[in-house]
Amino acid sequence: MNRVQQAFANGKAFIPFITAGDPSLEITEQLVLKMAEEGADLIELGIPFSDPVAEGLVIQRADERALAGGATTDKTFDLVRRIRKVCKVPLAFMTYVNPIFTYGTDRFMKNCQETGIDAVIVPDVPFEEKDELQPYCTKYSIDLISMIAPNSKDRIRTIAKEAQGFIYCVSSMGVTGVRQEISSDVSEMVKLVKKVKDIPCAIGFGISTPEQAAKMVQFSDGAIVGSAIVKIVEQYGMDCVPHVAAYVRSMKKAVRQTEV
Repeated sequence: MNRVQQAFANGKAFIPFITAGDPSLEITEQLVLKMAEEGADLIELGIPFSDPVAEGLVIQRADERALAGGATTDKTFDLVRRIRKVCKVPLAFMTYVNPIFTYGTDRFMKNCQETGIDAVIVPDVPFEEKDELQPYCTKYSIDLISMIAPNSKDRIRTIAKEAQGFIYCVSSMGVTGVRQEISSDVSEMVKLVKKVKDIPCAIGFGISTPEQAAKMVQFSDGAIVGSAIVKIVEQYGMDCVPHVAAYVRSMKKAVRQTEV
């Protein structure tokens, strides 16, 4: 069992996302360690990028702050190296294909393996083009996480068949961000996946409250939260760590309360 599978082995998973370098790389390091301490089962680290097409304004602004503060892909790898000395929680990079190509795909995945990244999520690479990355992920034992959305329909079976690690179920169309209502199509998507393959399904895009998280994990294996956490980071800046810790604690509690 690899670390990604372990994230789902103890029940429903809570998966927080933060942007590396926002508000600084030092604070990112503290955030990862604190979120792990508060029970995060897998942590997504966003590599800051100037054109994050899947992200709403909250994460776009985080990317801008991180880049302005000097965050780079190399510095993000260094950050992971430091985290791995003391922390075993599964880590996934959320990034885009352009930074990977620019860095060199082989070199990028090799560094992922060497620093201790378990998986990569690349929203702008559709399933049909995953061969751009899959051979390199396979070579270095990195899970390439597949995403499905309400409009994936007939493709869901095909995607599920070849999926690794877990499936990222996008709860609604459009970019990331906090939402009041989350589509009911998600439960149908999860059912379709499970018919094809016994692989964990985690739901993201729009979850922000403990109530929403609890509702989502009733029919899935985990909840992913990004924008709501990045908002806390934006609000408190260098003092954000205890506030994010309290939020993660409340979300983890909500996710686990749904377990029978």
